[in-house]
Amino acid sequence: MDIYKHDYPKAKIAISACAAAVVLARAASAQTAALDIISTLSGVQALMMHIGPLLSAILFTLSGLLYAVGQLFPSHQRANFHTIASDMIMGAVVVGVLSVAANGFAIASTHLLSNSTANLS
Repeated sequence: MDIYKHDYPKAKIAISACAAAVVLARAASAQTAALDIISTLSGVQALMMHIGPLLSAILFTLSGLLYAVGQLFPSHQRANFHTIASDMIMGAVVVGVLSVAANGFAIASTHLLSNSTANLS
């Protein structure tokens, strides 16, 4: 018995109604999100200021552990561990810099958005 030969009109109607509801909900949330960019940037800035230093410290700690564990292996595996550790250190530095500069980035982008929306009016 081939299941594709059957026509399920009620299921099609239900799926169409769900898809229409999702499309309408996304359109409504897109309008409110477009109007609320400044508060979204403030939320991202607050998140980076709280989580950024912690994530940076975790990355530094894990990279030190990987470097130490890499010393226990032969040279070709040690190189892999050292590469991963140095990449994690670079990531920790980037996250640390971004978390420190998040306040400045948020202020600059808020001024830029305020000026660009004021020019549109």
